[in-house]
Amino acid sequence: MIDLRRLHVLRAVDHYGTVTAAAQALHFTPSAASQQIRQLARELDVVLLEPQGRGVRLTPAARSLLAHADAIEARWEQAEHELRDGDDRPAGLLRLSGFPIAISNLLAPLAATLRARHPRLTVRIQEAEVPESFNLLFDGEVDLAIIEATPENPPRSDGRFDQQPLMDDPFDLVVPDNHPFAARDSVQLAECVAEDWIVPLPSCPCWPHVVAACSAVGFTPHVVHRAQEWNATAHLVAHGLGVALVPRLALIPPHLPVTRVACAGTPHRKLLTCTRSGARQRPAVAAALEELRAHAPTAVA
Repeated sequence: MIDLRRLHVLRAVDHYGTVTAAAQALHFTPSAASQQIRQLARELDVVLLEPQGRGVRLTPAARSLLAHADAIEARWEQAEHELRDGDDRPAGLLRLSGFPIAISNLLAPLAATLRARHPRLTVRIQEAEVPESFNLLFDGEVDLAIIEATPENPPRSDGRFDQQPLMDDPFDLVVPDNHPFAARDSVQLAECVAEDWIVPLPSCPCWPHVVAACSAVGFTPHVVHRAQEWNATAHLVAHGLGVALVPRLALIPPHLPVTRVACAGTPHRKLLTCTRSGARQRPAVAAALEELRAHAPTAVA
């Protein structure tokens, strides 16, 4: 009989990339985590880890085992919810995570609606960028996350997570009020080839979208300033220091002398909901997803 706790340690090594990182996430010492995997390997009579440089890598046998482990985890998630939820009314604790814009526009209204409609349900929200949300889900610390689709995310086929489309968030061109484009209903990005640009930091998930949108119409933006927060970007635009592509969900202070202009072709980013596999059937999660699907289209209207 496989010890599921030891199996979870192996899953953590796969998720976090090293035994040390997995041990830290599980609040183990590295030696204790290694011992758990060695005991699992002895139980199964297979090699699960092999040396790779200064670290280790999972063997083909470990990869095969993890495919089954993910399925077991999903079934256990379903069984746990069925045992805990005596009826189909949302109740208990629902833990949500999302990046700041998702909290402001989607999760905060969601929490208020759920609190009013389901008095037996307690909602907790935690701010987290996309990579951290996956870690929180994997560790069982949140039940539902709103994430942005990025090339670094686990693939949609990853058996540990259930990722589903929620909405498209269009990018608008933000210009000073006295800019010639401010009087336009829309603009072709190709017209912005000679503009100075304010762009996100390369670590920001929106950075590839800005580069790709400009590249798609034949130019590389002339970057003069970089900013992490959309509020800072808007202030730079307001002082005439450049133009910027800003997601429509991002709130710009209304007193700033800037104008949003729609972009022809509608460059956008995709937002997803993500749970652990098997968790969407839980009444509290299902109620939250239903509200999100109803509210999300109006958030960018």
